This record gives sequence, C-alpha cells and structure tokens, in this order.
Amino acid sequence: MTAVYTYTEARQNLAKLLDKAVADGEVRIRRRDGSVFVIRPEPVSGSPLDVEGVDLDLTREDVLEFIAEGRRYGDSRQ
Repeated sequence: MTAVYTYTEARQNLAKLLDKAVADGEVRIRRRDGSVFVIRPEPVSGSPLDVEGVDLDLTREDVLEFIAEGRRYGDSRQ
C-alpha cells in the first residue's frame, strides 16, 4: 500500500520519506488544496557490463607473458 503524507510531514521527514519510497516503490504527498504528488525512486540504470573485478594477484609481467603466449599459439594455428 502506498503511504500518503501531508506536505508538512514530508517536509519534516524527507529522509525517512525517501527511504520509504525505496522500500515501498512510491509515496504520495497531499497538499492542503487536495493535490497529490507521487515520489518514486528512479530506476538504477547501469550497464550489464558493470561487474566487479576479480583480484587474481597477477603482476604486470604475468599478464604480458599470458598475452605473448596467446600470440604464439595464435600464430601456429594459421
């Protein structure tokens, strides 16, 4: 159920209201004149390629050796 707050409640408790919007999906704020506003969290937009790295404890020299080895094998397959 979407929570409905008065303008005064929303102003006094903005941080809690935003947390509630994240938890519930949205909150509504009603003004004295009866108009109602909806606050929703914006969807997080990230790339599916944004993944955490894995620490393999490799040195620069290790990486360069792997690249050189791959190139050696790549040349022999042609």
